[in-house]
Amino acid sequence: MFGLFRKRSKSTIVVATLNARLQPMDRGELEDAFDAFMSEKKHGMRVVGGGTLQAASGEIAKCDIEIEVDNPTDARLTLLTEVLESMLAPAGSILQIPDQRRSINFGRQHGLAVYVNGAELPASVYEECDINHVVAEFSRLLDGAGVVASNWQGPRDTALYIYGRDFETMLSHLKPFIESYPLLERCRIERIA
Repeated sequence: MFGLFRKRSKSTIVVATLNARLQPMDRGELEDAFDAFMSEKKHGMRVVGGGTLQAASGEIAKCDIEIEVDNPTDARLTLLTEVLESMLAPAGSILQIPDQRRSINFGRQHGLAVYVNGAELPASVYEECDINHVVAEFSRLLDGAGVVASNWQGPRDTALYIYGRDFETMLSHLKPFIESYPLLERCRIERIA
């Protein structure tokens, strides 16, 4: 009977705002991987929600992952940010701890966006080239230096979001292909993290 009055550990909800342009489905894959790791290691953390912030254009700006943390000590919060950094947490990410009225800056990866021109190339280029080939070739060329993590289809272009250790290294791996593949003519490259 006295077992009914066991002391419950304190838990809180924290929000990891990732400086990552991830479609909801791609964010969901990250959440699932985080949950699986935390469950396997019995770290007392679980994803309880998430969301995607879009710019006025409809393009993804960043995303949130809501995480319930049992016994939210500094060490546990550091573990949380380290696990996210090992998965995908670009520079400029923030962990918000509302119960403690504070936030922690974190993130290590750099971000590179390639905006493929979808409106101003000759029609033959769109007929003969394939964006799926671009994604496959980027993945092959990055060879561990980065990963194509998500994409966005806009009214005039398609963005491919790539994250990795170093912007310049990722760009150097991709540049020869970008300069030679007709679909990538007139593409725009931006640093996004």
